[in-house]
Amino acid sequence: MTNALQKGLIIYSSIISTALLASLLMGAKSQPKRFDEISVHRLNITEPDGTLRMVISNKDRLPPVIIKGKERPEMGESRPQAGMIFYNDEGTENGGLIFGGRMNDKGQVVDSGGSLSFDRYGAGQTVQLAGVDDSENHFAGLQINDAGGQRVWAGRDREGVASISLAGTDGKVRIRLQVTADGKGSIVFLDAKGNVLQDIAPTK
Repeated sequence: MTNALQKGLIIYSSIISTALLASLLMGAKSQPKRFDEISVHRLNITEPDGTLRMVISNKDRLPPVIIKGKERPEMGESRPQAGMIFYNDEGTENGGLIFGGRMNDKGQVVDSGGSLSFDRYGAGQTVQLAGVDDSENHFAGLQINDAGGQRVWAGRDREGVASISLAGTDGKVRIRLQVTADGKGSIVFLDAKGNVLQDIAPTK
């Protein structure tokens, strides 16, 4: 066998080996890892460029408000719940799911409930579905907001009143359809100061 032929075979063998190794590595890289169970304190979902899109976390690692990838703790109180926070394409918080509940040293139930919310770009919550039942708050319902404040509320309060409230763009409730805990129904019309203009109830 000539030296030229030997060199050719060596080069050919090297090319084939390199191509096979690359193929195996690419195939291994493309295969998703599968787990029967995984335990973590916090999980960050990011885009290829590192932009944060979602955080799933316990209560100790749940981040403060994040605006364009930077934490802004001064923009909101700490959240004593575990949950999932959503972020838009720019890495800015735009909603989330939080939940919690515990008993404090005084035997009081605190921070008990959950909330699912979605935010408008560059503003606060647009839609929130929440239920809270602890020593300070007792309510459950759906809230729809815009720039002026709460526009629609459908739920029940701590007194057991089930209601649908409609407000103007100033956030002032003008109409409330309600049924009290003892089953009395009415439609209430209010002015911008919250004074009752008319209260319509069944005569029987």
